[in-house]
Amino acid sequence: MPDTPPAPVILGNEPGSFPHSVLAERHPAIVRQVREAFPYGPEQHRALDALVESCAKGVIEPLPADASDGDRWAAWGMDEYVGRSWFDVPWLWSESHFYRRLLDAVGYFGPGPWQGIDPFRPSKLAELHSRETDEELAALDDLADRPVAERTEALLHGSLWGNRADLGFRLSDADAEARAAVPGLVADDGDALRRLLTDADTLCLIADNAGRELIPDLLLIAHLLAHGTIRRAVLHVKPYPYYVSDATTADVVDALRRLTDAPGEAAGYGRRLWSAMADGGLTVRAHPFSCAPLPYADLPDDFRAELAAATLTLVKGDLNYRRLVGDRRWPPTTAFAEVTAHFPGPVAALRTLKSDVITGLGADTEAALVAAEGQRWRTSGTHALIQVR
Repeated sequence: MPDTPPAPVILGNEPGSFPHSVLAERHPAIVRQVREAFPYGPEQHRALDALVESCAKGVIEPLPADASDGDRWAAWGMDEYVGRSWFDVPWLWSESHFYRRLLDAVGYFGPGPWQGIDPFRPSKLAELHSRETDEELAALDDLADRPVAERTEALLHGSLWGNRADLGFRLSDADAEARAAVPGLVADDGDALRRLLTDADTLCLIADNAGRELIPDLLLIAHLLAHGTIRRAVLHVKPYPYYVSDATTADVVDALRRLTDAPGEAAGYGRRLWSAMADGGLTVRAHPFSCAPLPYADLPDDFRAELAAATLTLVKGDLNYRRLVGDRRWPPTTAFAEVTAHFPGPVAALRTLKSDVITGLGADTEAALVAAEGQRWRTSGTHALIQVR
């Protein structure tokens, strides 16, 4: 663990704070979106109403007695937080539990006709088949004749900035992608990342969102495999729908089909990935801990051993960053290497900033950001980072 004393865990009970707005505003908006996405029956509508009421005014209740993951959630702190306000427990835990209860409300875990139906699937598919995705795939044709190093750099930054394609984030900040502020890297360990990606045996990529973020992640993997930069890739996704747009195995399949059905260079990337899955060059994993409301410091032994064996683990997105460094109010100049010392192997974070947590900044960088934007730079989605340990 780091020598730096732990900073306070982030809660959602401060009115006007970003976490409070997520719990009080974004979560009801997500419930409305889910309600409108499917022709659910009265039972599901009543359960969704009850969830909104509970989140706003109630307390955390136990999972249903027959929940197959009840023991797992008990180990993840359920007994400690039952009976407390959603706003008064760690924000990471509260957010994660909201999505678990949302799936209960719509009958995802069954038994029943809605068992296994992803409540976020319509939004994911709409984004996957959007005009913006068409344009991004068409750009691959322009890259085809560029030097390999140039293509690598373009695809790496595509994966980084693809993290702006986050459905949950855009629900609460619809203008994020069009905002006039110039995007910029607040930390750039790109050179260290490129060194780690040279002649690597196994790359583990912990995915974040489906759709327009997962596509660039898959393109990057296909490129690295095709040019022998890595010999094997392991893609970690969520075992069930989570945080609106987080990628599941079904989303990986949808993305691969989107690529193979596309015109031009995109189809070639898709075919290479499809073949890589068949011959073991690309493996998809969905460990239960991927949906845990806990930081990666608490990795279970089997997951820890797999990541320890990788040449590099690439951690994508805002939520995974919060889990990597700990969802705490770290001073921004806290060393990234210290707060990730728990991680079992070399690790790199590719993240667009959409929450308050940040580490590894230079004092001058922090001062310049605050002078230009106040504290909005932390959550606006217009800044990003590449950090490596």
